Amino acid sequence: MAKNGFTTTILHSDRRQSVEHGAIHKPLHPSSQYAYADARELADVFQGKPGFSYARQGTPTTAALETKITQMEEGVNTVTFATGMAALTATFLTLLKAGDHLISSQYIFGNTNSLLSTLAGLGVEVTLVDATDAAQVAAAWRPQTRMVFVESIANPGTQVADMKAIGQWCSEKGLVYVVDNTLTTPWLCRGRDMGASLVVNSLSKYIGGHGHALGGAVTDTGLYDWSGYPNIAEPYRKGKPGGWGLTQIRKKGLRDMGGTLSADSAHRIAVGAETLVLRMQKACSNALALAQALQRHPKVATVNYPGLASHPQHQRARGLFSNDAFGALLAIELVPGIDVFDFLNRLRVFVLATHLGDTRTLVLPVAHTIYYEMGPERRALMGIADSLLRVSVGIEDEQDLIDDFTQALDA
Repeated sequence: MAKNGFTTTILHSDRRQSVEHGAIHKPLHPSSQYAYADARELADVFQGKPGFSYARQGTPTTAALETKITQMEEGVNTVTFATGMAALTATFLTLLKAGDHLISSQYIFGNTNSLLSTLAGLGVEVTLVDATDAAQVAAAWRPQTRMVFVESIANPGTQVADMKAIGQWCSEKGLVYVVDNTLTTPWLCRGRDMGASLVVNSLSKYIGGHGHALGGAVTDTGLYDWSGYPNIAEPYRKGKPGGWGLTQIRKKGLRDMGGTLSADSAHRIAVGAETLVLRMQKACSNALALAQALQRHPKVATVNYPGLASHPQHQRARGLFSNDAFGALLAIELVPGIDVFDFLNRLRVFVLATHLGDTRTLVLPVAHTIYYEMGPERRALMGIADSLLRVSVGIEDEQDLIDDFTQALDA
């Protein structure tokens, strides 16, 4: 059979996996445990044979979603989690140990930054660098370095990491390269094409897309040779080495840590994923139009969006991202003298809320909310001004968004 396109593959993924009773969607499997008529078969599942034993380690419903994400990323396997942060936590805590060294972009999501502080408290050394410059990543290397972590587009500043160059360097050094692909999704950027070993997606965002389910995923691209990674525990050094890393993440992250995705959330995310391309096309188109309009407004000081020629990594984004799109996140600063809270309270279409990747356009002042705990010094390192607004653009009518922002500025 000829290879189908992105959307066709996802739309027909479930039914091509022999769904029960000829259903189009994989049904919900809420059972906590799974029984076997043969005790030997039950033991085989516990010892690594494909199958289901206890729902903490996965269900047929989460497995169907994992197949979809693997297809999106063109990877070899995926494990899903209750949230994107659970996926990141499992990746870091199961693959790193005290004395190891992690190189991370300094431009990362606030909760991820907090997680790195937790890692440091457990004895993992963390070095933050400007990942828009691969040379700075390379300069941070030391013999204890095990892993490099970047976001495809930084949240909230929209910096674009030099992903391909970093991936090439990691390959040469034998390092695990983790790319958080949440803001681009596999439709705009596949981590495998960047040389990533593992790709993390917050399924709560664009892939689920409707703001009504939390989830996360880690996908193994098949590019990393786990046989040479020293932190794989002996019980997981069985079978082909290509599966060792993700097996350890699944066993430790789900069985031991309990970061399990519910069947209900998995089903919601799987159905939402079917319209990913349609939603991303509209959201990215809206984001570019809004960014261009705001760039011309005299009361807007700066607009950071990779689709603008003025963005420092615009040309890189053109080379890395496909489908002539640049994501749907904007970082905006108003001119001095405008009270951002008074401005935000005048908006009528924009929703004042945290989260991103929703069908609705969401906006919030980041320094006062999701990055408040970080403190002014760390915010300054990330380029987060007190007046910075994060706008996650949705799929509303383009002109309605422009008109609403404009009226709030002009009021």
